Amino acid sequence: MLPAVALLVGSFFVAPVRVESTSMEPTLLSGDHLLVDDHAYRDAPPGRGDLVVFAGSGGTLVKRVVAVGGDTVAIEDGVLEVNGRAVREPAVDPKTVDGMYYGPARVPSGTVFVLGDNRRHSVDSRQFGPVPLTEVTGRVILRWWPRPGRP
Repeated sequence: MLPAVALLVGSFFVAPVRVESTSMEPTLLSGDHLLVDDHAYRDAPPGRGDLVVFAGSGGTLVKRVVAVGGDTVAIEDGVLEVNGRAVREPAVDPKTVDGMYYGPARVPSGTVFVLGDNRRHSVDSRQFGPVPLTEVTGRVILRWWPRPGRP
């Protein structure tokens, strides 16, 4: 089925991607299949909150953009701060990030700072640094399998 979907959507600049980790839980679960817009960032860069796909050392990664070039990012006792202001993150369980600290660090121009929603089990920009825009290959537009309504 997957090759048929790839062939069908390939002409629309959409590609299938399978989630291979728990780093984006509860938003995306391991085994979820996504459709990714390969041309989403041809005219404009990713924005805060976008779920992006990029090549990492272990293969294709999916993470959330939390800061863009020029921003300052920090995590203070589990609370994400961008440019000195706390960011509301409904997909992140505050009980799982209590006691976490990072930064502050400035995000260089031409890059994005990405985090997994499951912060305790995510390798992300805290470890490998900001992701160059040239490495971002697309934006997640749809979880199509297992079923979109799954928690």
